[in-house]
Amino acid sequence: MKDAILTVNAGSSSIKFALFSCGEAPSPLLRGKIDRIGHPGTALSYSDLTTGRQSGRALESPDKKSAGASLLDWLDNRCAFAGIRAIGHRVVFGMDFSEPQLVQPDLLRRLHEFILYDPDHLPGEIELIEIMARAHPEIPQVACFDTAFHRTLPPRARLLPIPRRYASQGVVRYGFHGLSCAFLLEELARIAGPSAASGRIILAHLGSGASLTAVKNGASVDTTMGFTPAAGIPMATRPGDLDPGVIAFLLRKERLSPGACNNLINRECGLLGLSETSGDIRDLLDREGTDVRAAEAVESFCYATRKSIGGLAAGLGGLDTLVFAGGIGENAPVIRSRICRECGFLGLELDEEANRSSDGRISLVTSRVAVYVIKTDEERMIAKSVNLLVPPRAGDRSAARAAGR
Repeated sequence: MKDAILTVNAGSSSIKFALFSCGEAPSPLLRGKIDRIGHPGTALSYSDLTTGRQSGRALESPDKKSAGASLLDWLDNRCAFAGIRAIGHRVVFGMDFSEPQLVQPDLLRRLHEFILYDPDHLPGEIELIEIMARAHPEIPQVACFDTAFHRTLPPRARLLPIPRRYASQGVVRYGFHGLSCAFLLEELARIAGPSAASGRIILAHLGSGASLTAVKNGASVDTTMGFTPAAGIPMATRPGDLDPGVIAFLLRKERLSPGACNNLINRECGLLGLSETSGDIRDLLDREGTDVRAAEAVESFCYATRKSIGGLAAGLGGLDTLVFAGGIGENAPVIRSRICRECGFLGLELDEEANRSSDGRISLVTSRVAVYVIKTDEERMIAKSVNLLVPPRAGDRSAARAAGR
C-alpha cells in the first residue's frame, strides 16, 4: 500500500475509519469501526475491500483516548504508516471555517477555544488528532468540518431570535451533517443530472443524529439543526426543537448543573425519553404493536420530519427533490413511507414497491417531487478533501496517476 489516505470519523461512542487509495478519485481499500466505546462489548471490526475479508476483535471498554491508541496499534500492525500520505478527520464544529484545513498549531489552538461551543464532540476529536500527531508527526493531518457546508446560510436562517449581541459571540445557527450533505449533492448530480442538483432540494440525513437541509442552486439555505446538533427534529437521545422555558423550569425544579443539563439534552431525551426503553428506531418498530410509548415515539419522529419537510419546502418556494440518507433514511422503508404519506400536497407520490428496495429513485414517475434513497459516505468526502490539500509524495506520483487510470 502506497499513497493511502486514512480517514477518521469519531462519534460519541464510536470511531469509523477507512483507508483510501487515491488517484483522480478516492477508492476505498478498507473500512472499519470501533463501536460501543466506554461500554461493555467494545470491539474493532473491519472489512478489507481488496479481498472481501471481514474480521474483528474485542477490546477492553476504553475511553476515546485508549480507543484511538488501539486504532493506531492495529493500523501499525496491519499496514505500516509509511504507506499513509495523510490523515483526514471529521470535525463536527468548525465555527467560521468554510473549507477543510491543514492541522497546524494555530488551528489546534483555535479548536481548543471552540470547545465551549461543542463540549460533546470537540474534546474527543482533538484528542484523536493529537494522539496521531504524537505517534506519527511526519504525516500531515486535515480537519474537515461538518459546519462548513452551511456557511452559505442567509441571515434570515443563520441568525437566532435572541439579543443581537450574542451573534457577535458566535451564537448563531451553524448546521451540521455538512460532509454528508456535500456527498449527497454530488451523488444526486451523478444519478439524476446537474439540473436536479441545482434545483430545490431537501436532504434528509436521518440516523441517531438527524437533520434536514434545504439546498437551492447547490447551496445550503436552511437546516433544522442550529447552534448545536441538539436542535431540529427528535433524535435517538436529543430532543430537537424544545421550548427553552422547559429548560429554565428544569434548572429551577431539578437544580441541574450545566453538565447535568447538557447530559439530559444530549443523552436522555428524544426517542429514548419518549419511549423510556430505547433510542433505536429498530427497537421501537419491533415494540410499537405492544408498547404505546414506542408507537408514540415513532409517530413523533415521523410527524416532526414531515413538518420539517413542509416548512423547508415553503422556505424554498417549492420542492423538486427529496433525498433520504443516514442509518434510518437508508434502511427503514416503513419510516420513509410514513414520512411521505401525507406529503401529497407537495406533489410527492411514493412508489411503495421501489421504496422497499431502499435504493435509487423511490417516487412514481408521475410524482412532481423526485424522491431518492442515497447511501451517504462522509469518509469519501474526507478523503477527497485530503487529496486536494495534501499532494502525493514525489515518489508516489506515478503510482497515484496509475491508480487514477
